[in-house]
Amino acid sequence: MSTSILSSSTALQDRFGRAIRYLRLSVTDRCDLRCNYCLPKGFDDYEEPKNWLNFDEMTRLVGIFAKAGVSRVRLTGGEPLLRRNLPQLAARLAALPGVEDLSLSTNATQLGKHAVALKAAGVKRINVSLDSLDKGCINTITGRDSFDAIMAGIMAGKAAGFAPIKLNMVAMRGVNEHEIERMVAFCLENGFILRLIEAMPMGDTGRNAQYMDLNPIREQLVSQFDLIPEVAELGGGPARYWQTQDGSGRVGFITPISQHFCATCNRVRLSVDGTLYMCLGQEEKFEFAPLLRGGATDEEILAALQHAIELKPEKHEFKEQPGKIIRFMSQTGG
Repeated sequence: MSTSILSSSTALQDRFGRAIRYLRLSVTDRCDLRCNYCLPKGFDDYEEPKNWLNFDEMTRLVGIFAKAGVSRVRLTGGEPLLRRNLPQLAARLAALPGVEDLSLSTNATQLGKHAVALKAAGVKRINVSLDSLDKGCINTITGRDSFDAIMAGIMAGKAAGFAPIKLNMVAMRGVNEHEIERMVAFCLENGFILRLIEAMPMGDTGRNAQYMDLNPIREQLVSQFDLIPEVAELGGGPARYWQTQDGSGRVGFITPISQHFCATCNRVRLSVDGTLYMCLGQEEKFEFAPLLRGGATDEEILAALQHAIELKPEKHEFKEQPGKIIRFMSQTGG
């Protein structure tokens, strides 16, 4: 194989001048929870396992992304810890030249079993979905008795040495809005970073979520906890952070509806079947499985990747067209 094209890192850049340096890699579209803003009850329209990229294919493709300048990789799902032998894949990805930051998004129900192995494999950071500190509320949101397993997983992650641990809370009017202050205090006490997220209209479930504008919430928390704007970049994602006066605690706000961040978007999402989605809120995509399984060279795949990035739209239209995206979040890759 010729290495002329892949001999040096070349930053991917879209038509709008944004450098793409962040890949969210879905390793499964399956989940053991049924969060009511993500997957409907009884949903079983999952991708067939035969269509999943295997670990060799994922490693090869991520290696090409890394050669093209992508330095951050996040393992997502569905629930990624449902993918068998995930620490083995993590170790392979962490060892790839150019991959500087390997992280994981999880609901933490399985994290107690895998935290030590994932840390040893090279996963540096974890994000955990936690929408409430009330057991009844969590069990209602997730559709099962999950609270104890989630909390045990979070503490196992802390004991394994992951830092920072970010807790993602989707703020929903009439559901958990009364718990936001309690969640901030819990995170400050335990050294976690709280990230408040506006519900996105992904599929019918997302559109039925009780959306809340986070800007008034931010003003309230800034006043109550004496927060100041955080200058440092934390993880390459879309959150805007505020910190305590002594710098010991942080709260992030992800506002795709009220104050979108499309102008600085640096990421794309690869689903478990090898489909690259250029935007969470648009339909532009490119399928890599046919190339990976059809004998394409690394140079040909890189050329396809560069073409795919040119398809990335300028912005999503969650506010203008909330009914546009019919696929669920887990089908895209979180």
